[in-house]
Amino acid sequence: MNLKVKNKTLFLCLPALLNMPFFGLSAFGANTEKGNDKGNGPKRPNILVLLTDDQTFSTIHAWGNGTIQTPNMDRLVSRGISFTQTHVMGGFNGAISQPSRAMLLTGRGLMDIHRNGGVIPENERTFPELFRENGYTTFATGKWHSDNASFTRSFSTGANLFFGGMHPYGKYNELGHRCPYLHQYDPAGKYNNTNGKWVDASLNTFSSELYADAAIRFLEAKASDDTPFLMYVAFTSPHDPRNVLPHYGHKYASTEVPMPENFVAQHPFDNGDLNERDEKLLSTPRISAQVLTERANYYGMVSEVDFQIGRILDVLESSGKVDNTIIVFTSDNGLCVGEHGLLGKQNLYEAAVRVPLVICGPGIPQNAMCDAYCYLYDIYPTLCELADIEVPPTVKGLSLAQTIQNPMVKKREDILLAYINLQRAIKDNFKLILYNVGGQRHPQLFDLEADPMEMNNLYDDPNYSKKRDELTALLYARMKAVGDFCDPAKPDWGY
Repeated sequence: MNLKVKNKTLFLCLPALLNMPFFGLSAFGANTEKGNDKGNGPKRPNILVLLTDDQTFSTIHAWGNGTIQTPNMDRLVSRGISFTQTHVMGGFNGAISQPSRAMLLTGRGLMDIHRNGGVIPENERTFPELFRENGYTTFATGKWHSDNASFTRSFSTGANLFFGGMHPYGKYNELGHRCPYLHQYDPAGKYNNTNGKWVDASLNTFSSELYADAAIRFLEAKASDDTPFLMYVAFTSPHDPRNVLPHYGHKYASTEVPMPENFVAQHPFDNGDLNERDEKLLSTPRISAQVLTERANYYGMVSEVDFQIGRILDVLESSGKVDNTIIVFTSDNGLCVGEHGLLGKQNLYEAAVRVPLVICGPGIPQNAMCDAYCYLYDIYPTLCELADIEVPPTVKGLSLAQTIQNPMVKKREDILLAYINLQRAIKDNFKLILYNVGGQRHPQLFDLEADPMEMNNLYDDPNYSKKRDELTALLYARMKAVGDFCDPAKPDWGY
């Protein structure tokens, strides 16, 4: 889908909202409740984080996709501020969700997290851990892609917990049970392959429904409890496999879903990871009919998780706590699903690195769009500032709180992107991508305003030589500043 026209209209900041008070008016209505849990001052806001898996930025109806049906994501868009230029920084293996979730949780960049996010050390407090230390009841359900110890530090309760990267949907295992394999909360933090439970196949359910059920039970239990809470609801959808869809949510025929303008049957060169598992989901060269079926199923998975998000929002509203709850909706990374001849997220194109981000709650502008550059790991300090909690010194993200008040405030001028030792990119209104594959660079330069689908490589165009050189110098400088182990000025990047 070509978002060129929509990028110039939908992605505008709304100055009429600049003078709204930060606390006082809720994105869902007036907030008249006074006093915190100690009886003085404004009541501390609750936090609800809704995280999807592999959802690219262009899969929200309210953000300009006229094909997909996402009424509940649209509901959040109408009640909050959308950050339309939100990025995951990248990853050092094909499972981008692991580093991206670790960055989100720790507020640290890709070069700063430990073991690509597989382990979160004790000295790097997650934001749920920090809020727990500050008197919050912290609840989790769904996917956790780091170590068990950091989960146990972070959450005081939880249910229907999946420890891992991905799981099948709607299939039976050799024991006759339907995946996934879920755990219930253990305060001792003992989660292994023997003390969980396969979901009973006779329930005829789906993981998104199970995670929403757990979140709803928590909200119902908190109805008469004024202790502030933080909920971390981490769905596994719309991650593949997508061959089975639940009974709820909208279904799409392949004839309903348009092919992206930048579809090609095969990526024009070796980007270094064309044999990653995501890229093997369909044969190469890509067959148009197969890609359209995959995109239709992908849209179906977005719509089914949207349905479950709606269930959670309904209960939050009926609980009477919505007026004092900050809601964050985002995803861990994007996905190409046919764009550029690719299927996965192991690349630095817009479809892979850009994700939805909507924030709504007390005093936050409604139906506002902002194109300020940000990373997922900027959410951590943002929540701290909104809740008046001191940001730990380990956090390197930049708070978006000022930008929420005034969408013209932009903390970042450019975005650095990285994938293993194979790809590096720098982005402002243009994007420069360099590749390090068998000594080949395959440089690409795109004018993102004129060419948002990244179809016209300007790298060798003499009219853009100045911009090319400017971005090359900026890329090298940004890589050095973050301590990148690669140096593009050296043969094979010195790796």
